[in-house]
Amino acid sequence: MMTTDDTTGGAPAQASLNCGVVGNCAFSALIDQAGQVVWSCLPRFDGDPVFNRLLDGTENGSVWAIDIENFARSEQVYEPNTAVLRTRLYDTQGRGVEITDFAPRFLSRDRMFRPLMLIRRVRPLDHAVRIRVRLRPRYDWGKLAPQITQGSHHIRYVGPEQTLRLNTDVSLNYVLSETYFVLGGTANFLLGPDETLAGGIDETARIFEKETINYWRTYTRRLAVPLEWQDVVIRAAITLKLSLYEDTGAIIAAMTTSIPEAPGSSRNWDYRYCWLRDAFFVVRALNSLSEVGTMEEYLRWLTNIVARSKGGHIQPLYGIGLEEQLPESILDHLPGYRGNGPVRVGNQAQEHFQHDVYGNIVLGAAQAFLDHRLFHRAGKAEFAALEAVGDQAFRLHAEPDAGMWELRTRARVHTSSMLMSWAACDRLAKVAHKLGLDDRADHWNSRAVLIRERLLREAWSEERQAFAESLGGRDLDASVLLMAEVNFIDPMDPRFIATVDALEASLCDGPYMRRYEAPDDFGKPETAFNICTFWRIDALARIGRKDEARKIFETMLMARNHLGLLSEDTHPVTGEMWGNFPQTYSMVGLINCAVRLSAPWDSAI
Repeated sequence: MMTTDDTTGGAPAQASLNCGVVGNCAFSALIDQAGQVVWSCLPRFDGDPVFNRLLDGTENGSVWAIDIENFARSEQVYEPNTAVLRTRLYDTQGRGVEITDFAPRFLSRDRMFRPLMLIRRVRPLDHAVRIRVRLRPRYDWGKLAPQITQGSHHIRYVGPEQTLRLNTDVSLNYVLSETYFVLGGTANFLLGPDETLAGGIDETARIFEKETINYWRTYTRRLAVPLEWQDVVIRAAITLKLSLYEDTGAIIAAMTTSIPEAPGSSRNWDYRYCWLRDAFFVVRALNSLSEVGTMEEYLRWLTNIVARSKGGHIQPLYGIGLEEQLPESILDHLPGYRGNGPVRVGNQAQEHFQHDVYGNIVLGAAQAFLDHRLFHRAGKAEFAALEAVGDQAFRLHAEPDAGMWELRTRARVHTSSMLMSWAACDRLAKVAHKLGLDDRADHWNSRAVLIRERLLREAWSEERQAFAESLGGRDLDASVLLMAEVNFIDPMDPRFIATVDALEASLCDGPYMRRYEAPDDFGKPETAFNICTFWRIDALARIGRKDEARKIFETMLMARNHLGLLSEDTHPVTGEMWGNFPQTYSMVGLINCAVRLSAPWDSAI
């Protein structure tokens, strides 16, 4: 529940990640507890934030608010097992309205219907109340107010690059003047492309809501969820699905830019792109729930990346339309999340050499050769293309790189990068064996053995009694926990158990785990990186400390917001969410740990 000192509307005192997410695999919107759309980029996830209040809390910030007169409190929940959000606003007399927010997504004419349309339906809960609509989109990252024109039942918000049209069945004058008016029945607001609706406003909104709910319930019904924490897993799976840009198959790391990893840290990055590493973990998590559709979509995107590379360099990330150039710049006119600038657009990491990327490609594609459920199973032609990626992995496995944490001023032979090079060779050997290519299986297996022996020998630190973050190094890094997850090492190996102990002593603040101990370009990390905490939970479960793993997992469940969503980081003292939101890595961790820790179904039925 959210309350505020603003007794006339619904605006909270400051920006918060206590938001819900709606979307349809074409775009998304973040809606806070007061029912305000505070972030939405159009026409793509990495496009212009036509609503940017999350990064600009001033009067210049663009927002779409529906306020109730004499606002007192709010409640917010998802329609169960869907991406349809319901926000209830109550006044000081206990009267209220319910706002239903969604982006249409359902099958129509044998195709997925996913228009760039945000629908808001507002109904009084009992008595008539007064509301007002504050619809204030802006363009060019908040620099430009749109030109406004109106028709008989619509308002057009005209910008130089795009025009939005609001279709509504309430008075246009009330919307344009932001006047309070009596809400006697359901009011519908459909904001989308500058196109005429095919049907009536209320009819279209009602049908689209029904069909969208049906789509998401069908989607979640097909998930192979664990016995315990089912609602946690379902919400995480829906959120990961919403991070898919279905037009190309790209999967974004998060929906926001420049939410700092910690207050005042300047660790503000743009995550609205597709990292091959993050996307692999998303696909892996959804596959564990028997949701392979997202993998098939992603493989379309990955195939294009591999074909473009021609066996050469592959970037760690690309734009969701396969863009290679993502130049990083700072927007000085935006104050940033709670005034914590800078606001960055683009990401310099596209220039980095991160050698784990080749392993992530092979890992992401391997199931396509083995899974009989897929519409388009991979074969010998696809394997040949993937071998070129493996060749690059082997060629670079002992070369310095920026590492998975994208260090901007330090290059080393990172353990995590060599680990993924091993995974590339190991999985290629397994796929070759499945395809009956025994000579290629022997070739890749011999390469995997070579990398594995060197990694076990040179990454081990006798001084620290742990696998270090780089070959011959002594600093510790949580990413070495992936050794067990990708089946590089038996988790009961004394060296892995000792590594877990050393990491806990060095990197943990109670239940939370930081990424690494050595200072980076911005000093020492202040907040815990959620995926590292989940890696720790997974490792504890694998080495037999399952009760401890469950306790830490329950702590992480409490770190989610009121709707079950997580950002990138958790502050170990305040418990507050920081970092870009919702973070796919974090939602992946929820799924993986729930699946790992849950009691089996046959223990209950």
